Amino acid sequence: MTVRDITAVLEGFAPLSIQEKWDNSGLCIGSPDQEVHGILLGFDCTPALIDEAVAVGADLVVTHHPLIFGGLKRIVPEDPVGLAVIKAVRAGIAVYAAHTTADKVPSGVSGAMARRLGLENVSILEPDGTRFLDGTEETVGLGVVGDWPEPLSCEEALARVKEAFGLKNVRCSRFIPEKIRRVAMCGGSGSSLIEAARASGAQLYLCGDVSYHHFFTPPGFVLMDIGHFESEVEIVDILFSLLRKKFPTFAVRVSNALKDSNPIQYL
Repeated sequence: MTVRDITAVLEGFAPLSIQEKWDNSGLCIGSPDQEVHGILLGFDCTPALIDEAVAVGADLVVTHHPLIFGGLKRIVPEDPVGLAVIKAVRAGIAVYAAHTTADKVPSGVSGAMARRLGLENVSILEPDGTRFLDGTEETVGLGVVGDWPEPLSCEEALARVKEAFGLKNVRCSRFIPEKIRRVAMCGGSGSSLIEAARASGAQLYLCGDVSYHHFFTPPGFVLMDIGHFESEVEIVDILFSLLRKKFPTFAVRVSNALKDSNPIQYL
């Protein structure tokens, strides 16, 4: 088994051609021809994740967020990114990321959010072309929008969101008197799609990394910041299931520390 064999499966699900221009999805450390004996999946490629890969004998790490976003001016152990690069290269571990590639496919990050909430009539919020999967053409793009089978009050919607994503707290704009049926969402930093959510007719929009001024919402519209990590972390299990199905006898595992790997603490 080679890195190329593994990435072919990942890119069949989330092709590199659809990633955002600013992104760095794909193989950032290692060779496509490198042999692979085990795969470890995580959310962020941290020094701790590389240490875990070494401990379990994995020589390919697959994450959602890329280890390297832009050009590195220095690779030093004092910097977490530099340390992860040093550890990976020293141990001969290849590193791959499926970031906005996995954000933009319907069965990826935002689609998983919609499934958790039990939405119907789900479609891409901001379409960005099409691709063929198993002979079927599907629309790709950022975010999704759909409908609850029955409208919910804001209090009921908040409870549904908390339960679906395992949240104790949610940053939320002021409630509206109307019941909510149409819901839009984008995993991760989704503030740029707020206007697209409103234009879609959504009464509620979920994403992460929302700044203060965005919470001054117009009448009939509610904004909830459910957290960057919380909105996207399910993609790790999706990628795991994809690889496990394709390679049922191969050593594929999810990081034991995944649930505790969110860098943000709620104290």
